[in-house]
Amino acid sequence: MKFIDEAKIYVKAGNGGRGCVSFRREKYVPKGGPDGGNAGRGGDVIFAADARLTSLLDFQYRREFKAERGEHGMGSLCSGRDGLDLKIKLPVGTVIKDFDTGELLADLTQDGQEYLSCKGGRGGKGNAHFATSTHQTPRFAQPGEAGTERTLKLELKLLADVGIIGFPNAGKSTLISHISAAKPKIADYPFTTLAPHLGIVKFGDFGGFVVADIPGLIEGAHEGKGLGIRFLKHIERTRIFIHLLDLSPLTGRDPKNDFEVVNNELKAFNPELAERPQVVALNKIDITGAEESARELLNFFGRLGIKVFAVSAATGKGLDALVNHVGSELERLKGLQA
Repeated sequence: MKFIDEAKIYVKAGNGGRGCVSFRREKYVPKGGPDGGNAGRGGDVIFAADARLTSLLDFQYRREFKAERGEHGMGSLCSGRDGLDLKIKLPVGTVIKDFDTGELLADLTQDGQEYLSCKGGRGGKGNAHFATSTHQTPRFAQPGEAGTERTLKLELKLLADVGIIGFPNAGKSTLISHISAAKPKIADYPFTTLAPHLGIVKFGDFGGFVVADIPGLIEGAHEGKGLGIRFLKHIERTRIFIHLLDLSPLTGRDPKNDFEVVNNELKAFNPELAERPQVVALNKIDITGAEESARELLNFFGRLGIKVFAVSAATGKGLDALVNHVGSELERLKGLQA
């Protein structure tokens, strides 16, 4: 399925129906009084989070949503039926914003959570409602009120405990495929991953945690370079980062510089992200010539107080220790927030 994480839609609640102007006209009932019935209200537009959905793909093909209008009032004191509410299902983790102002309207983070976006218009009163002892034949009724309408921006932010970050081709897809059941595309060229992937990592006897593979960041990602600007928002909900660094001497990369560049991009996008806990994973330790670089970096990050692991995402070396540490750290963080 194609992964779509943003959409622009127009929603409108139903208009209220018109009240009825009617008078009773029967053969043996002279001067029958007003009997115009009230109209029904318009339907509301309601958003509901559904854990079974994973993308905003449906909103690429349909962009207008209108609830049913209320039925008009009728004679013989018959009231119009209320318009049916329109319930729109969204993936859990969807943020709803006003498109014109950017105002945050709702953040659907739990399955079944609902948000009333547009309220249906009130139905008009029929002329029977306005009959009094001094005004026995009102010849007017109320029109229905218009339902509210607005243009919205939908943004899907994945709900994951751990975000795997790093430069393109650092081995993020290989890592998530090794520690979880996720099966992303893996190839030896940059930007293989064109959409985030979620995987569930088993940890402990009964639980686990959700990890997200975020497409590769490059310098200037927060300004729109590469793919990062599209997917940086998906790590805003994560509690901890696994920062994957490429140790392969064949690539000619400088792990220290890569670490600094990615963190600068996080800070430029959202300063809070730069303060989030990180665990460094020195990847591709199985490649000849990587061990010497690993020893230096273990000391370097150790002096910075950052927990660091030498791993091979391809062979699985060191991954158990990495997963156990991340799982324990998550439990600690959750305990502090409880």
